[in-house]
Amino acid sequence: MTADLMPEPIIRSFFDAETFTVTHVVSDPVTRCAAIIDSVLDFDPKSGRTSHLGADRVIDYVRQAELTVDWLLETHAHADHFSAAPYLKQALGGKTGIGVHIRDVQQTFKAIFNAKEMNTDGSDFDRLFDDGEQFAIGELRVRVVHTPGHTPACLSYVIGRDAFVGDTLFMPDYGTARCDFPGGDAATLYRSIGKILSLPPDTRLHLCHDYPPAGRAPTWVCSVTAQREKNIHVHDGVSEAEFVSLRNARDRTLAMPVLILPAVQVNVRAGCLPPPEDNGVSYLKIPLNLL
Repeated sequence: MTADLMPEPIIRSFFDAETFTVTHVVSDPVTRCAAIIDSVLDFDPKSGRTSHLGADRVIDYVRQAELTVDWLLETHAHADHFSAAPYLKQALGGKTGIGVHIRDVQQTFKAIFNAKEMNTDGSDFDRLFDDGEQFAIGELRVRVVHTPGHTPACLSYVIGRDAFVGDTLFMPDYGTARCDFPGGDAATLYRSIGKILSLPPDTRLHLCHDYPPAGRAPTWVCSVTAQREKNIHVHDGVSEAEFVSLRNARDRTLAMPVLILPAVQVNVRAGCLPPPEDNGVSYLKIPLNLL
């Protein structure tokens, strides 16, 4: 089915103020099939406790709207929040999906955490998507675009005139994703952003985060045109060399995300906690003096 003949997707987004993350629920109005993109599991790093307040809001919406969840999609393995995919899957069903290059990310972090039981073949996920691949949410056709740079496995999901771009771009007043995590690269990100900004000018870009400056409410939808005209890092006229210089300089000033070490260990496992030890408790590792 072509984009012109496809039904207009219904999109409901949920902003998690603790992690500045946006979860998107995309549904087909004809079949009421749905996908949940970039879900959030609440985690208290002080106590090590997880909870489901944010995920339960999503579940309530899905049930009230009488949707059938086909997919639990990730744009990448997040470093700033835990995925709620296993909890949502248990409650609502659906298959987990992420980019095929999650295998590279798993390989990297298996070594960093010396996690001998960690899979590196992507088998924790139900589906690994490659660049250019297509799949369906009911009658909605989804095109997968590999957009690495922030991480090697980053994907954007394009559905007609809507695109879900993960961390690759933020609102124009905040700029672009950092590139200093393992496997990140500023030049690669610049080229990935070029793919996104080559979409039709009126394409709506749905972002995974917003970090609003004082005086602006959180928002997470922006057109390709607005990004091309106003993005402080990659507006029209910014060369790859200029972007790489700016991005690398900025990344050198940024602190590590608070949750990166615990979150990555969970998210490369499709949101599953590490296997419980002989006392029935799961543990997360913190590598000392390594990173």
